[in-house]
Amino acid sequence: MRLQAQVLVQRGDIAESRHRVQCAVTDAAGVTSAATDDAERVTSFRSAAKPFQLLPFVERGHADALGCTEPELAIMAASHSGSREHLALVRGLLDRIGLDASHLACGYHDPQDAVSLEDVRRDPRLKGPLYNNCSGKHAGMLAFAIAEGWPVAGYERLDHPLQQLMLRTVAECCAVRPDTVRLGVDGCSVPVFGVPLARMAQGYARIAEAWRHGGDTRARALQRIARAMTAHPVLVEGHGRLATDLMQASAGRLLAKSGAEGLLLIADPTRGIGLAIKCEDGAMRAMGPAAVDCLLAVGAMEPGEAAALDDHRHPPVHNAAGLVVGRLEARVSVESARDVPA
Repeated sequence: MRLQAQVLVQRGDIAESRHRVQCAVTDAAGVTSAATDDAERVTSFRSAAKPFQLLPFVERGHADALGCTEPELAIMAASHSGSREHLALVRGLLDRIGLDASHLACGYHDPQDAVSLEDVRRDPRLKGPLYNNCSGKHAGMLAFAIAEGWPVAGYERLDHPLQQLMLRTVAECCAVRPDTVRLGVDGCSVPVFGVPLARMAQGYARIAEAWRHGGDTRARALQRIARAMTAHPVLVEGHGRLATDLMQASAGRLLAKSGAEGLLLIADPTRGIGLAIKCEDGAMRAMGPAAVDCLLAVGAMEPGEAAALDDHRHPPVHNAAGLVVGRLEARVSVESARDVPA
């Protein structure tokens, strides 16, 4: 199935600008059943890699040894909003391993949660790395380093054994060789992985298969992570955010995780598929329309579920006076194999 996808910014009856979208739908064996024309493009996995970065911590038994709860697993796979609930979970993890926020290498950014943002504006002394959307992942990495007897210092660097294991794990789950993974530095200072979009989708299809069927130690660990994320979607991102709302609209049937620069990954266990959706220009504003319409086009979402996501599917454009002067709309077309010229 061949897809074409874009998101238009409509101002009145003017198509003012457009965001090109790439999409791949792949199963656990790597067979791509639907794709746009550049689904093999290499792009950065960003925070959508978090379930795989958490995987060896669970797979090696460290989550059990530390007594991690489902909410704690969810926050370790999260790109959270910095709410008070998010902060409490991360702080609790750090307390249990005898560390504090000063050990986090992720840096500070303003929280997306409105209450927490007001907290730090009222008292700037509160500002610190706990508020970073990746602080849960970093707390998990610190716990992992301690459990393995690795140095805590420099845990975020590529040459640290923890990050080398992250690289191998992401490569294995996405069915690529580690030496083909392109590398950079993520916004939170750990390595970021460049992988073809269709192989990202294959990795999420493996989550979908493990979530549905279980299996060996790795499959059971992926299943546990998927269940934690879908049981606690607000912890994974936060109220009003796309991945959280997708999981809630599907009543936990879909697992969704966003990555910066216009990326969204979805695991659908009922079909055993993974979906990777990327806005080429990195525009996060286009992700809601692109995601909902791509999911509808490939049959991974029901119209009733999509109706609950209309704020994401058709986000308004406001002018400086607060008036609604336009909206974003996706255009997704499907061409079946029999429609494609030989």
